[in-house]
Amino acid sequence: MRKNSIQLSDHFTAGRLLRFTVPSIIMMIFTSIYGVVDGFFVSNFVGKTSFAAVNFIMPFLMILGTFGFMFGTGGSALVAKTFGEGDNERANRYFSLFVYLSAALGVVIAVLGIIFIGPVAELLGAEGEMLEDCIVYGRVILVALPFFMLQMEFQSFFVTAEKPKMGLFVTVAAGCTNIVLDALLVGVFSFGLVGAALATAISQLVGGIIPLIYFSRKNSSILRLTKTKYDGKAVLRACTNGSSELMTNVSMSLVSMLYNFQLLKYAGNDGVAAFGVVMYVNMIFLAAFIGYSIGVAPVIGFHYGAGNTDELKSLLRKSLWIIGAFSVSMLALSVVLVKPLSLLFVGYDRALYEMTCRGFYIYSISYLFSGFAIFGSGFFTALNDGLTSALISFLWALVFQAIAILVLPMIWELDGVWHANTLAELLSVIVFISFLFAKRKVYEY
Repeated sequence: MRKNSIQLSDHFTAGRLLRFTVPSIIMMIFTSIYGVVDGFFVSNFVGKTSFAAVNFIMPFLMILGTFGFMFGTGGSALVAKTFGEGDNERANRYFSLFVYLSAALGVVIAVLGIIFIGPVAELLGAEGEMLEDCIVYGRVILVALPFFMLQMEFQSFFVTAEKPKMGLFVTVAAGCTNIVLDALLVGVFSFGLVGAALATAISQLVGGIIPLIYFSRKNSSILRLTKTKYDGKAVLRACTNGSSELMTNVSMSLVSMLYNFQLLKYAGNDGVAAFGVVMYVNMIFLAAFIGYSIGVAPVIGFHYGAGNTDELKSLLRKSLWIIGAFSVSMLALSVVLVKPLSLLFVGYDRALYEMTCRGFYIYSISYLFSGFAIFGSGFFTALNDGLTSALISFLWALVFQAIAILVLPMIWELDGVWHANTLAELLSVIVFISFLFAKRKVYEY
């Protein structure tokens, strides 16, 4: 290991913490760009019905892929803690077990998804041309689901392996693959919705296969795929640790479905399309928060396992300041980007453009609060307190969101849909602060 490289055992200043987590942040942003790029080309080259279909079925596809995220965040917390305890061999056995298990699970979920995507899309309210587009797009994407799950999982493990830059390289390679293929298959060769789906599926193959090759061979990281055996306790701990992240992603997808249902009710297909544009920016901004949480989690887990309470306190304090700075910056940036992005995606339809701008302005207020709930869940996951983490995620991503999206439209109709997220995020910050104070003596942070 080079002397100037940053290791989990180091003391982290704010600057070093940012340098260590930036690759994870960029990784998550590039991952979120998949849907954004597909949406841009589909909206401008195929049409707004297909654009609405992509955004309509995407939450279901994301639910199926989140199991890789669960094994990544929950497993990396356990692996980092085991490294902190000094048992490197056991840590690598855990790592290998989680990778093999998630790959097998991915195949099973992909097959079931391909079989049932039609009935699911119909149950959610899709019909006619939009239903057909949901099925076509979804089935192509699902073929690559096992590799997407591995890509999500390796994003966390690259950080634990002290190779965040390698993880960044893989994600950028996959993201660029998606962009180039979308331009060729949709923009040049006019393959339409199938071309957009193929571009995403191939890019996910790239994102999953490269890490498999890297960790399967001798490498300079602290992790390597080895022979292992099934360990039920380790799997249960990883699933418990990662249950909050699983809950977060599943809940966000379920809530997106609920948003789509309400928007169909109050604004028809145009409402779903407008929400899609807002969600593209939302995915990128939330990806930054999630990326920071993924990046800092192994550091927190290592120092917790090593009993370094002073460093734990320092990491928490610095992280809260960083999240706060991110939040203010994102609100300012979203206000600046509202009109250009709306014009870029739906500028061909004046009424849809105006609806998107208004929704965008109202929704952007929520960025002042959203990062704290995400970090709070990740913080307790890193401490191997999966129950607290899951509860924060459950309340933030599902309960508060569902209540807000069902109640506020009764008062303000369409504007109530856009205001719902801000109310949910504010309540979530209160919950996180409450747990932070309640657990401070348990973990000595």
